Amino acid sequence: MKTALRASVFSVLSLFPGAAAAEFKVCNQTFDVVNVAIGQYERDTFETSGWWTIGPNQCADVITTTLRARYVYVFAQDVFGKSVLTGSVPMCVKPDRFEIPGETDCLIRGYIEARFHEVDTLKSERWTLFLTPPPGS
Repeated sequence: MKTALRASVFSVLSLFPGAAAAEFKVCNQTFDVVNVAIGQYERDTFETSGWWTIGPNQCADVITTTLRARYVYVFAQDVFGKSVLTGSVPMCVKPDRFEIPGETDCLIRGYIEARFHEVDTLKSERWTLFLTPPPGS
């Protein structure tokens, strides 16, 4: 039917003074429903969590507290399990909803290793990440 999409990413700092907005939001501008997982540094360790299901032209508030860490890690796949957004940072996921402490030894601990994309939020308190289809699609 249609070819798999590779997401290009465009990040925008969200500055809405006084607005009650998510602190890290992911907006899906592809033509597919995507499932999103995030990784972030929590206290003394990394933690991954997911899934947020986001329809085309919809957004999800994936972190609702003020960002404390400069980097947030994002992995996205379509509903068929095809990667939409990947990166180079290995972290753990599992098929159903999850919160997983630590990012190493995924297979040994019974999880799946996924490659997360590192998002530099430039130490801002709010950030919106847009998943977009590749040019020409």
